[in-house]
Amino acid sequence: MCGIWAIFGCDQDVSKQCNSALKIAHRGPDSFRIENINHYNNCCLAFHRLVIVDDIFGMQPMRIRSHPHIYVLYNGEIYNYRTVQKQFNFQYLTECDGEAIIHLYAQGGAEYAASMLDGVFAFCLLDTAAKKVYLGRDTYGIRPMFRLLKDDGFLAICSEAKGLLGLAHGDEDHDVEIIPFPPGNVESYDLESSGKVTLCERVEFHSFEKKPKWADIPAAVKLGEDIHENIRLLVTDAVRKRLMTHRHLGCLLSGGLDSSLIAALVVKLAKESGLQYPIQTYSIGMEGSPDVLAARKVAAHIGSEHHEVSFTPEEGIAALDEVIYSLESWDTTTIRASVGMYLVSRYIKKETDRVVIFSGEGSDELAQGYIYFHQQPSLEEGDAESRRLLKDLYLFDVLRSDRTTAAHSLELRVPLLDHHFTSYYLSLPASMRRPQQGIEKYLLRKAFDGTGLLPSEILWRPKEAFSDGVSSVKKSWYESLQEFVSQEVDDAMLENSPKRFPFIPPTTKESYFYREVFEKHFKGHAKWIPYRWMPKWCGYTDDPSARALKHYKQSDVDEDKKDIEV
Repeated sequence: MCGIWAIFGCDQDVSKQCNSALKIAHRGPDSFRIENINHYNNCCLAFHRLVIVDDIFGMQPMRIRSHPHIYVLYNGEIYNYRTVQKQFNFQYLTECDGEAIIHLYAQGGAEYAASMLDGVFAFCLLDTAAKKVYLGRDTYGIRPMFRLLKDDGFLAICSEAKGLLGLAHGDEDHDVEIIPFPPGNVESYDLESSGKVTLCERVEFHSFEKKPKWADIPAAVKLGEDIHENIRLLVTDAVRKRLMTHRHLGCLLSGGLDSSLIAALVVKLAKESGLQYPIQTYSIGMEGSPDVLAARKVAAHIGSEHHEVSFTPEEGIAALDEVIYSLESWDTTTIRASVGMYLVSRYIKKETDRVVIFSGEGSDELAQGYIYFHQQPSLEEGDAESRRLLKDLYLFDVLRSDRTTAAHSLELRVPLLDHHFTSYYLSLPASMRRPQQGIEKYLLRKAFDGTGLLPSEILWRPKEAFSDGVSSVKKSWYESLQEFVSQEVDDAMLENSPKRFPFIPPTTKESYFYREVFEKHFKGHAKWIPYRWMPKWCGYTDDPSARALKHYKQSDVDEDKKDIEV
């Protein structure tokens, strides 16, 4: 996890504009470099580094002697960089995985390079010989990037939108100028001698319908006829490749299926690889939180060095402003779920030596883990909804997991969004992937049943939203929030919401409060989040909390949608 920032074709004093790069210093506290480009005085590249591999030669903008005309800024991890080195006999000059981007680009261009990368990334590549600029982002948008492009040829990019505010020369009302760069895409620009750019094309190098060049399952994984075994192999391989780091490892552990599964595999594989330090796990919750109790049981089972973080409603509410500023989002469910993750990340930064943190994001979208999937009208609609959620993850859960950890200079890794695993899982019949026997994520649970990796009661623990699981049994986080916002927002303010916030007006006092805070920091940029996250198929509800939904059991499923167990 690092922070990238670049501008091209700046008409104003470049040195003054570069101060905006300091707004993302939290993404890379270990070192900072800002560099002008030879013969392009109105262009500038900046990089905040969090050292994960190659402490000596991994600084950016990256250039190597064999291709001195190529500059690369990137934030990410390329897990197959050794594989492509052997495949093409590349002569690496550093130990940094991102060097592969330069060699692959020189081999076949930017789209080719992006399609060959098995990993997570957001990059800006400048080729001064060809006078080209390229931007690219990984399939699920695990690593963030925002883009500002003006008609006069000015281009700016940054890992977070806050680093681009003010660069539009005071034109605050045109919020369409700053946009999240679309995942799975590469854009190319012609670069003039003045530093101005012209957009040439955008190419989608990976989607659910278009597989990149690395999409075939590696032969070393050796998939067979047993679907359960294949799932175990792919999830295990996804965790194994992400152990790539020179820093110590930790795992977020809520006690739910996803984080517990990942933590158990990290501990197991770390021992097998000979790591000489214990894996730390972290849970957070209010007093009596069901997540904390479940996580404690998992930690004891897997043998991790476990940390429990407790927070009060007052501490959670006090963090809301910081959370919303870090997220750059006004979405209710995103903010509510982010508070616990933000606070536990703050604890990890202050109280431990861990930097690389594993988490279980992506499973609910991929494996139909949300409770509302029990009421999917048909297998086709359930499958379509799962794919839609994966496509938009970068706007919600992936955004949450990146910003809450990056705010405290941590790098998050999400194995359940590994491309080999997700591609295989989505290739299975929709009837296998839907909830079965009244249990969401049934196929994923069944794949690890009987392995002893997790206690049975954890493996089959029902889905609970993160913001609900951290709640106290005495008084929920949801109830505490409602009491607070009812004092901050009155009925007249909410009634006037459509006039004050014409784009997706808030419908509850909680969402109104969040929008107020968002507008304080990011006035006029509400369209960064194009819609409100809400469950489907269960009728209108004002609140996205899982506590507001009925848990549809097998008895509610029509005969024509009967569960099929594999």
